[in-house]
Amino acid sequence: MRDSYNRKINYLRVSITDRCNLRCTYCMPKEGVSLLGHNDILKYEEILRIIRVAVNMGICKIRITGGEPLVRRGVVDFVASLASLAGLRDISLTTNGTLLESFAAKLFAAGMKRINVSLDSLDQEKYAHITRGGDLSAVLAGIDAVHRTGFAPIKINTVAIKGFNDDEILTFAKLSLHKPYQIRFIELMTMGHTAVNHNDQYLSNTLIKEIIERHYRLTPVNGKRGSTDGPAEIYRIAGGAGEIGFISPLSHKFCQACNRLRLMADGHLRACLLTDEEVDLKKPLRAGCSDADLTELITAAIVKKPLRHDISCDVGHRKKCMTDMSSIGG
Repeated sequence: MRDSYNRKINYLRVSITDRCNLRCTYCMPKEGVSLLGHNDILKYEEILRIIRVAVNMGICKIRITGGEPLVRRGVVDFVASLASLAGLRDISLTTNGTLLESFAAKLFAAGMKRINVSLDSLDQEKYAHITRGGDLSAVLAGIDAVHRTGFAPIKINTVAIKGFNDDEILTFAKLSLHKPYQIRFIELMTMGHTAVNHNDQYLSNTLIKEIIERHYRLTPVNGKRGSTDGPAEIYRIAGGAGEIGFISPLSHKFCQACNRLRLMADGHLRACLLTDEEVDLKKPLRAGCSDADLTELITAAIVKKPLRHDISCDVGHRKKCMTDMSSIGG
C-alpha cells in the first residue's frame, strides 16, 4: 500500500480498549475520560477481520495499544490469534507495565516477542504523581519479568517533560549501560488537553541529547533493521548493553517516512496521529459490509493521510488535533 505521497504503509497500531488503570497527567484530564460502553468498542472478532483485510493489503506489523491493553479480558488469546495470521512479521504491545509481571510468560507463549513499556519517572513519588497513583515497583517488576522471559527488544518509552523528569535524563540513559533495553525519549505532543495544560513543558530531544553527551559519548547505531522500523534515531553509549533512542515528532518531524495507520477502540481508522481525520469502520462492519468494502474504506483513510502534521513545539501554539492521546492509542 502506498499513500498519495508514495509512502509505503505497512504498520497498523490497534487500540483494543480505551480503559486504563492509570491516569497520566499528559494523557488524560484529571477527571478521566468518558469510557466507551461494551458495544461501542470493537469485538476481537471484528478487529481480527479488519487486520486480515489490512494484511492482505500489505500491513505486516501490528502493535497492540490501549488505554492499557492488558486490562481487557482475553488479550492473550487475541495475541495468539494474531500470531497465527500468515503475512504478519511483527507483533508487539505497548503497556504501562503495571500488570506485566503476571502477563509476561503468557504473552511470550502466545507468540509475542517484542514489548514497549511506558515509564516517565524512576522516582516512586514522582511516578505516583504523574500517573495519579501508580506503583513504580510493579512496573519495574514487569520489566524484569519480560527480560527474564526472553522478550527482545524491550523498549522503555519516556515522555520528556520540562520541570518534571528533565532531572532524570541521565538516570534513564544509564539504564542502557547494563541492560539490553532501548531507552526512548519521546517529545511531549501538544494534543487534546495537553495542548492547553502542558504546552509550556515541552522539551526538545536536541536538548536531551546534549545533556547526555556532556557525560557519555553516543555512537549512532547505523542502518535500519527492517522496513517497518519506527522513527527513532538510535544511539549507543560506548560499551553499553542497550541503546538510546530519540523520537522527535515536533522538533524533527519524520512525517515523510511515516508508514502507519491507527485503529481506535471505537472502530475509527486514523491515518495520522496528530490530525482528527478518521474513517468509521465499525458501522459498515456491523451493517454487513464485505471485505472488498473494508478494503475501500481502509484505502480511503490512506488517501486522506496528510503530507505532514501541523502541530508545533512553539509555546502557545494551538493546532488541529484536539483528541486526547488516551482515546487514540498513541
